[in-house]
Amino acid sequence: MKFLSLVTMVLLIVSCDKKGVAKKELKTELDSVSYAIGMDVAKNVKTSFDEFDNDLFMQGFVNVSDSTDIILDETKAQAVVRAYFQKKQKELAEKAKEDAEKAKEAGIKYLADNKSKEGVKTTESGLQYIVLKAGTGAKPTTESKVKVHYHGTLIDGTVFDSSVDRGEPAEFGVTQVIKGWTEGLQLMSTGAKYKFFIPSDLAYGANPRPGGAIKPNSTLIFDVELLEIVE
Repeated sequence: MKFLSLVTMVLLIVSCDKKGVAKKELKTELDSVSYAIGMDVAKNVKTSFDEFDNDLFMQGFVNVSDSTDIILDETKAQAVVRAYFQKKQKELAEKAKEDAEKAKEAGIKYLADNKSKEGVKTTESGLQYIVLKAGTGAKPTTESKVKVHYHGTLIDGTVFDSSVDRGEPAEFGVTQVIKGWTEGLQLMSTGAKYKFFIPSDLAYGANPRPGGAIKPNSTLIFDVELLEIVE
C-alpha cells in the first residue's frame, strides 16, 4: 500500500543528519542521496494526498529526528495513516462505481439516439454499424486472421487507439478481439470500410485495461477498413 512506501521513505530520511531547511549545495554523494530521497518523499506525498499540511509534516519529521515532543506514538501513527488510506480507497471505489453507471447510461442514450440515424443498422446483439464503403472480396470467418486499419474513439470523440494515426495496419485473429469486432468483421467483405458503434457489453464491459482512456462501461466507436484476409 502507498502508506507503507511513504512511511519507509520517511524512516530512511530520519536516519540522515538534518541541520535545518536552509538551501545547501550538493557537494558529496551523501548530499545527493539525501536530496534525492527528499524528492522521492515529496512525490509520494503529492501523489497520495490531495491536501497536506507541510508544517505538521516537518514538525513530525523534526520530533522523530530529535526524539522529542512526539505527539503520536508509532503504533497510533501507523493506524492513523492506515485508516486514512482505507477511507480514500473506499471513496475512490464509490466514485469509480458512480462513473461506471454514468458511462453505461450515457452509452445507452447515445445508441438509442444513434439507432434512428440514416444508414445505421442494428444487429440482434445490439451492435450498430454504417457501411462507409462496400467491399468486393471474401468475408472472414471465426477461423480467419485479418489485416485492418482502424480508428477508435469514445462517444465524446476522445481517440483511444488508431492504427491509422500510427500509419501501420494491425493483424489479428477474428476471435482475438472484443465481441463487437468479432461480429462486425464477419459482416464485412474484403476492401470494405464500416463504422461500428459497440455497446459496452460487446466491448470491455466493466473491466477495461487499467490506466487507459477506456473507462468501465464505455461505448466504443470504430472506423474499420478490412484490407485483407491474411489466412
